[in-house]
Amino acid sequence: MGVIIDISHHQPPSSINYDKLAKQVDLVIIRTQYGSNTLDRHYKTHHKEFQKRGVPTAAYAWIRGKNVADMEKEATDFYNRTKEFNPCFWFLDVEEKTMADMRKGTSAFLKKLRSLGAKKVGIYVGHHLYKSFNLDLSEADAVWIPHYGKNNGTVNSKPAYPCDIHQYTDKGKLDGYGGYLDLNRIISNKKLEFFTGKAEIKPVTKPVEPTKQPAPNQSNQQNYANLPISGTTYPVAKDTAGYVTAADAKAGKNRKNTVKAGNYFVYNTKDDMINVTPRNGTPGSWINPADNKAAESTKNKTFRIRVKAAELWYYNHPDWNAKKATVKKGEVLTVVDTLSVNRSKMYKLISGNYITANTQYVEIVK
Repeated sequence: MGVIIDISHHQPPSSINYDKLAKQVDLVIIRTQYGSNTLDRHYKTHHKEFQKRGVPTAAYAWIRGKNVADMEKEATDFYNRTKEFNPCFWFLDVEEKTMADMRKGTSAFLKKLRSLGAKKVGIYVGHHLYKSFNLDLSEADAVWIPHYGKNNGTVNSKPAYPCDIHQYTDKGKLDGYGGYLDLNRIISNKKLEFFTGKAEIKPVTKPVEPTKQPAPNQSNQQNYANLPISGTTYPVAKDTAGYVTAADAKAGKNRKNTVKAGNYFVYNTKDDMINVTPRNGTPGSWINPADNKAAESTKNKTFRIRVKAAELWYYNHPDWNAKKATVKKGEVLTVVDTLSVNRSKMYKLISGNYITANTQYVEIVK
C-alpha cells in the first residue's frame, strides 16, 4: 500500500527535511490555490524538492467559483500555475458551497481543466457533502474522500461512499516533519501506479556499479550527468578517429590514430570530448562521442532522454539514496541500460550515473 500525503503552505519548507520525508512517501498531492485569489505560498518549492528526490507529485485546487464563468477561470489559473511541474494527477478540492448548483460548477471546472491539457483529473469531496452536492463523479478519473474516525493517526474508519483514495487522518506523523500531516490510502482496485505514472518492471540486466578511480586531472572535467566519470568504462562501438587534444577531436583536425572498437577506460573529459585509454589511469586518445554515436545506438540499443522536471536528481549508483547532483529541465542524456530499483524504473546513463525513468520527469527523445 502506497503512502500518500497532501500538503500546502501550512507545511512550510523550513520545517521539512525533504531527504527524510521523501523516503517515506510514494505520492505527494500539493495545493496550488484556494480559489483564484489565494495562491499557495510554497507549492513551487514542494514540487521541486519532492521531484528532485524522485517522488511523484500531484496537484489540487480548492474550488470557490460563484458561477460557471468563475469556475472556468479558476480552472485556467490552476492549470497555468501548475503545468510547469507536470503533475501526475490533478484534483478538484470540493469542500465549500459557493454556488447553488455545485454539481454544475464542479463539472464546468473539470471540463475546462481537461480542455487545457490535464490528463488525469480527480475529485476530492467532503464526506458530509457527498449527498447534498451530488457531484457527477463519473466525469473524474478518481474519487478522494476524507473520513477520520478516531483521528489518531491510524486507520480506523472507512468512508460510507465508494472512492479510490481515503484520507484517514489529519494527525499523521512521519519522520522529516515535526507537525501533523494528512495521510491517505488507496482503497479501490486501482494501483498506486495509476496515480503516479510509475510502472513496475522486471530488471533487464543485473546492475553493475562502475569502478571509480580519480584521474590525474579532474579540474577540466565538466560536472554533467551525461559525461562519463574518469575511471569508468566506455564502449567504442566502431573504429573511431583518435586525437591528441580535446580541441582537435571537437574540430575533427590533426588526427592522431584510430581507436579500435572495444571497451576502454575514461581518463578525462573536456568540452564534451572523451579521453579513452586501454590502461586505467594512463592518458590515451581523445575521441568525439558523436563519431561513435550512430554505431553505439545500434549495437548497444542506447537512446536519449530529455529532462521534463524543473530540476531532477541523478545518482552515482543504482540506489535512490545515492544522490549525486541535479540536472535541469531540457537537458538531454544518453541511456545505455534500464533496470528496476525498489520496484521503480531507473535508467543507467552513458556516464555511469543513474536517473529515474518515470515519464513524469523524463521523456524519450525521438
